[in-house]
Amino acid sequence: MLVSLRIKNLALVEDLTLELQPGFNAVTGETGAGKSILIGALSLVLGERASKGLIRSGADNCTVEAVFDLGEVAAPIAELLEENGLEPCEGGLLLLKRSFTAAGTNRQFVNGSPTTLTNLAAIGDWLVDMHGPHDHQSLLHASRQLALLDAYGGLESQVDDLAERVARRADLEQAKADLVIDEQTYTRQLDLLRFQVGEIESAKLDPSEEESLEADYQRATNAAELQETAQIATAILDDEEDSLFTRFGQLGQQLQLLERTDAEAASLTDLHGQAASLLRELQSELSSYLDRVDLDPAALHELEQRFNTLQTLKRKYGPELVDVIEFGREAAEKLAALESRDGELERINGDLARLDTELEKHTAALTKARRKILKKLGGAVVEQLRDLGFKQSHFEVGLSATPHLTATGRDRVEFQFAPNVGEPPQPLRAIASSGEMARVMLAIKTVLAAQDRIPLLVFDEVDANVGGETAHVVGEKMKWIANNRQVLCITHLPQVAAAANRHYLVAKHVESGRTLTEITPLEEESRIAELARMLGGDREITRQHARELLSSR
Repeated sequence: MLVSLRIKNLALVEDLTLELQPGFNAVTGETGAGKSILIGALSLVLGERASKGLIRSGADNCTVEAVFDLGEVAAPIAELLEENGLEPCEGGLLLLKRSFTAAGTNRQFVNGSPTTLTNLAAIGDWLVDMHGPHDHQSLLHASRQLALLDAYGGLESQVDDLAERVARRADLEQAKADLVIDEQTYTRQLDLLRFQVGEIESAKLDPSEEESLEADYQRATNAAELQETAQIATAILDDEEDSLFTRFGQLGQQLQLLERTDAEAASLTDLHGQAASLLRELQSELSSYLDRVDLDPAALHELEQRFNTLQTLKRKYGPELVDVIEFGREAAEKLAALESRDGELERINGDLARLDTELEKHTAALTKARRKILKKLGGAVVEQLRDLGFKQSHFEVGLSATPHLTATGRDRVEFQFAPNVGEPPQPLRAIASSGEMARVMLAIKTVLAAQDRIPLLVFDEVDANVGGETAHVVGEKMKWIANNRQVLCITHLPQVAAAANRHYLVAKHVESGRTLTEITPLEEESRIAELARMLGGDREITRQHARELLSSR
């Protein structure tokens, strides 16, 4: 759902923040007050083209920010963000921001990450459907209509099963294409793979040896310097007249003299003994260290060769030793497949034939299942349309075959509508009247409320050429849809506005010689006053009517 919408310097808005509630939100106001600014702001933050003419007079730039609570679309949005290198959501909230300047500079952000308008629009397709004189309507797309038909009929598991088989077939076709090559290319690939596999296998790689080998190599390359330093250290301990052991022995004699005179000095003698033991241990370790760094030329050469072998393999197949080993494993599999090409091709062709039989069976069953639910869905929508004033209208779901198999089968769905008797049904995108379009969408959304996952539905001009009892029906259907989705409706009908959980008023006022548009949430009395105005004027009789509308919700 849309949690908040902030608009700065758009048309007559200077700085406005709208905080929406779950359920049904109605927006009203006098003609020309600026209700369309909400639609314009949402369109901008959903990736629509921006015009510098939208920037408030006297301002250099315009900004729109929207915060969405993702709810059940959190998973697909998270996947989309990750695919495009965008920051993930925190606490299930998504922040969209769009700004543009009078100079023509556009900038857009998702959770603070710069992004493209294409990404913004792709994210918006998951979040908002606008119904009215707008293009941002997912139900205009045939693929979306097919998905909703499948959801309505409970066919998702069949579609998923088919999609898995289609993906498996694509993998088999790719494996076959890799094998079906000309002889020259075949020979070249065999030679290359044999060389790569032989080079890696002959090295007898072990990931655990890399760290110790590198340490041994560094020690060996610095052996002369290390030997000289260790020998100097050994000489300091024991090889000179004034060595550390000689001086330490003299120290021990003096401590013994102390102990003969003062028994309490015995602890000093003990410490001297411990230190002498440590010195002898140090001498022993230095001797062992000298043995290790004193490599003969043959051993040094062998160590250098091994180190260079590993570095070469990492450069060619790495970057790490584990990557080299994995490369070798995959190359060995490809080599085995190429060397047994004829048998492998026979196996793949057999798998493809069996899979094609399964696919034909599954696609036919899916098409049959879809045909069964076409009339049911069409009839349910027609019932809703009649409630909304289309007494003679016709709605149907057309199903046609696609030339190629896809992950959803061989079917193409088209929602079609004819408002009057004698007219042929036309695709939804061909509906010319925005008022008709909004009411048709309201009927479809009412039927598919449980299947459609888009969290925010925006209705504009849904009340065009509507009045009386139909207006009550429009309000009730929006209220019913709002049990599952957030609804935002811009309306001129008091019956529709009265059905809303939350009512907002758009109004203009003049401040310091400038006209400003503001949006205010209405409480009980102010809401009654606004409904009374919509009913014909703020008089006692219209106020009473407004109270009746609110009490009948």
